[in-house]
Amino acid sequence: METDTQKFKTVASFNDKVMADMCVALLGDNGVPAGVFGADSSYPSLGFIRPVEVKVNENDYELAMSILAAADKAE
Repeated sequence: METDTQKFKTVASFNDKVMADMCVALLGDNGVPAGVFGADSSYPSLGFIRPVEVKVNENDYELAMSILAAADKAE
């Protein structure tokens, strides 16, 4: 049996799922698969206590961070 050794790294944290989804879309548009973690609560206001995180495979971490930095500069 083969085990998956891929690790995830957090590239961004948000107080709401909408912003996290926008971040995932930006990364995906640039070829980096990403996912939203921690947005499964029935109480969206808990995002202020436990943030919604965007994570990528650790192999994509550096590229994801450079994409987000470039997008932040463009604003």
